[in-house]
Amino acid sequence: MNNSPNPRHYLTVSDLSTNEILFLISRALKLKKLYKSGQPYRPAMNKVIGLLFEKPSTRTRVSFEAAMLQLGGNVTFLSSNDLQLKRGEPLKDTAKVLSRYLDCLVVRTFGQGIVDELARWSDIPVINGLTDQHHPCQVLSDIMTVMEHKDREMRALKVAWVGDGNNMAHSWIQAACRLGFALTLACPEGYEPDRETLNRAQSESAAPIILTTDPQEAVETSDVINTDVWASMGHEKEAAKRREIFAPYQVNDALLARAKTDAIVLHCLPAHRGEEISEDVLEGPHSVVWDQAENKMHLQKAVLEWAMQLEGVVSSPCALDT
Repeated sequence: MNNSPNPRHYLTVSDLSTNEILFLISRALKLKKLYKSGQPYRPAMNKVIGLLFEKPSTRTRVSFEAAMLQLGGNVTFLSSNDLQLKRGEPLKDTAKVLSRYLDCLVVRTFGQGIVDELARWSDIPVINGLTDQHHPCQVLSDIMTVMEHKDREMRALKVAWVGDGNNMAHSWIQAACRLGFALTLACPEGYEPDRETLNRAQSESAAPIILTTDPQEAVETSDVINTDVWASMGHEKEAAKRREIFAPYQVNDALLARAKTDAIVLHCLPAHRGEEISEDVLEGPHSVVWDQAENKMHLQKAVLEWAMQLEGVVSSPCALDT
């Protein structure tokens, strides 16, 4: 166990300072390089993390499992259907008990209030592996991917978000605020991001964060184009309606042509080819989605190290040079 009176939770991007975000991304890049070299690195020996998932997952689950195993630790998967939560045990009690067994808890669930409540009562770090409101680990691995493919700092780049104003959009908004890069979001009317999240970021950001309904305006001269499925988990019954409304928001060759010639395209996957993104773009030279998917594993390592305060890992940005 890694019980602490002040555990390091990671629930939203706004939980982190600018320096902490840059530290985690730089650390993830170093861990990726170490992994590619074939050198073993196992600071998490005898540590155990729990993955408490109420939503299905491919990349988040496997990337966290692989990350922890590569760090030398162990993983236990906790389906909410198999726990006493299903029979009404309070989140408070679950958090207190799991704190006695585990060193860290990764939660993938519906409402943000669930992960917030677990963090409130946990003596171990709680990491948000996705809620309906935020997807903070995903966005850090996305930015890691951008930094790999661009020679400039994030604050020198223009990022476009095209599609639903969903949890990913919220986390990108918070990241733009923290890192100071220009962000334009194109969302259909009625499908905008949370107004409070947007207003707060716009008031605090050093660079413009713009909301429009015009996808062409959003991608004009952009360095990065980002999209996601039109109907996120929980909105499946709206899929047909959303396909009609979101049709002008497909990231295709025509839309890509309005961006810079060296623009890169991101998609957190799974992708619905022919809906939010065309096959040609997803598999084309501008797409970095497969690097993006791999980078989740390396970013999760950095987050787990930081959250569990593993021996030899410190949180100061200057420590990255060691």
